[in-house]
Amino acid sequence: MTYTVRRVRADEWQAVKALRLQALADPDAHLAFLESYEDGVGHPDDYWRGRASGSADGGTAAQYVAADEDGRWVGSATGLLEEAGTQDWEGNAVEQRQVHMVGVWLHPDHRGRGLMQRLADAVVTWGAEQGVERVRLYVHADNARAQGAYRKAGFAPSGESFTGKVGAELEMVRALA
Repeated sequence: MTYTVRRVRADEWQAVKALRLQALADPDAHLAFLESYEDGVGHPDDYWRGRASGSADGGTAAQYVAADEDGRWVGSATGLLEEAGTQDWEGNAVEQRQVHMVGVWLHPDHRGRGLMQRLADAVVTWGAEQGVERVRLYVHADNARAQGAYRKAGFAPSGESFTGKVGAELEMVRALA
């Protein structure tokens, strides 16, 4: 099967919403996302319009989607630009300018085909365009499948861990140099 990976467009907010809700309905969503399906459904349309617009055109966020040969979105990953001296969404100190990869999800029927690596590569390329030296992510300590996929995509444990909103989390990083 042939796949396309590309950045979302602002006018695709309904598709952004549908894909996010599909991800939040995944049985492992509680290990990966900071909101529930019920929370996601409760967001008004303006929220989704803003999310798509900010991820399409903004310089601080970029969402990439994987589409199958029929154009159906089957996965996504988002990069958030973090500035040194700020705090990330978990309240942890940001020590260097970097990209934080979040919202990574692939439909179960499309896992194991290299799509996670392609989505990660898109976020990393965007990070390089922003002038950062690394991309990081947080992964639940009990989510071995995701940790393995991130390793295949060039991420390695940084040695940092913490207890976050969804439990024990590990930081993984991919250097851009």
